Amino acid sequence: MKEISNRKYHNPVQRGFFPDPSVVRVGTDYYMVNSTFQYFPAIAISHSTDLVHWELIGHAITDPEELDLSDIRDSHGIWAPDIAYDNGRFIIMATLRLNGDGKRDNDVLRRQLMVSSDRPEGPYSKPVWLEVDNIDPSLFVDDDGKHYMVISPGINLVPLSDDCTKVTGEEIRVWPGTGERCPEGPHLLKHGEYYYAILAEGGTGYGHGINVARSKNLLGPYEPSPYNPVLRQTDPDAPLQRCGHGKLVEDTNGDWWVFYLCGRPNQGNYTTIGRETAMDPVRWLADGWFLINEGKGPGLCGDAPALAPMEVPEWKHDDFDRDTLDLHWQFVRRPARANYSLSERKGWFRIWTQDGMLSEIRAKNTLLRREEELCYDVETKLEFYPQRNGEQAGLTCYYSTATYVRFSLCWEEGRKLQLVINRNHGEELIASIDATADGPVYLKTEVRNLTRTFYYSYNNTEWIRAGVLEDCIYLCDEGVPDDPKRHTGTLVGIYANNGGCGSRIPADFDYFTLTNIR
Repeated sequence: MKEISNRKYHNPVQRGFFPDPSVVRVGTDYYMVNSTFQYFPAIAISHSTDLVHWELIGHAITDPEELDLSDIRDSHGIWAPDIAYDNGRFIIMATLRLNGDGKRDNDVLRRQLMVSSDRPEGPYSKPVWLEVDNIDPSLFVDDDGKHYMVISPGINLVPLSDDCTKVTGEEIRVWPGTGERCPEGPHLLKHGEYYYAILAEGGTGYGHGINVARSKNLLGPYEPSPYNPVLRQTDPDAPLQRCGHGKLVEDTNGDWWVFYLCGRPNQGNYTTIGRETAMDPVRWLADGWFLINEGKGPGLCGDAPALAPMEVPEWKHDDFDRDTLDLHWQFVRRPARANYSLSERKGWFRIWTQDGMLSEIRAKNTLLRREEELCYDVETKLEFYPQRNGEQAGLTCYYSTATYVRFSLCWEEGRKLQLVINRNHGEELIASIDATADGPVYLKTEVRNLTRTFYYSYNNTEWIRAGVLEDCIYLCDEGVPDDPKRHTGTLVGIYANNGGCGSRIPADFDYFTLTNIR
């Protein structure tokens, strides 16, 4: 085991927009779920055997008929899922954050869903709805076999049926937290003679953290840990910030780890990639409490678990030759299946233009994948023949309907290449270039921290710069303070729409390449 134990790991271990992690061990395998918000398919599921390398293996909800996100606002939708293993089945719970503002009578803000499967990658059962108007559910099964949904704010217990499909009793408050703001991300852990209540507090931005309390009785009273906060970033210059919302897991060697969300600042307090997943070691003390990373705060690197290393190939290229989309692709909200195809033109991904611009919730078939690094290159080949004003297709660096960049082949009184930004105040035209060739066009984006440079080519050899965007702070959670909910991260991908002219014409993408620069 010496060679294995001498390995190092570097945070984040799950890079890109993978917030709110929950991890469970089943035998020698580990499974993680993460929030997906307004993106579909919903609830990312990843697998690992060494806790360091994670492979995306599926999603908990893949049928848009079972979860219609068509009208869900930005940063609403699926929040804070939890995965557990009980009686031979994987149980996933999550909050569906609705659009209500809570100011009207009977205005439900949140519903809880539960799906189950005997296979970690799915398929999962249709969602069962547990009508509890709170956030961040997780499953706890007591020693007597009773099932509870643990839910915030604070630590509350909701009795459930043994199959977790029904609420069977009133909600019970067992620990409100330490008094810090936004007590959320609750988990209960039974270890030895104590129940440990684990809670994220301080808000999901800078100042986020994890606090703990314990009791010998499930219903309390709970005593806060003298080591609280057991995790919080206190160094404003550290490369990991916004650290909290964690869950503990024991590996096959009896060592303990915590998985938690974090953010990597990008030239200032701008986490353009969004919230990611990190891990740190946990050590149980003689007094029954535990420390995370020896109380030193979030770790940038450390000794890897003494487990055989797992290899996960890096995602670099999609030539759209398969019958199904790669698991890393995400649609914004509900996809329109009749308006995209992998078979209509074999080896190409076809999107037919339709109503709904990138700035509108009703936009369909914007196809994205997560940014993973602060610097990367993206390239695609597009065949598209617009003839009416508004028709457009191309690349997009997308945060939300309020903030994005698009680099499009379009028709605006002629065939054009346009570079357009939206900084929460509507679209701004940065560059408009006459497209002089009638055939395919190659589009490329180079991202270097907060600077994004866009190129085009007609032959994939001679590249022409279309424009440079500097200080792209609007593509992150923190960069647009007048936008009320920003919890996701920047994704990059392809799209097509008709700009409101009502047409339906094909835009064909031959490939999509992403090259990370670390």
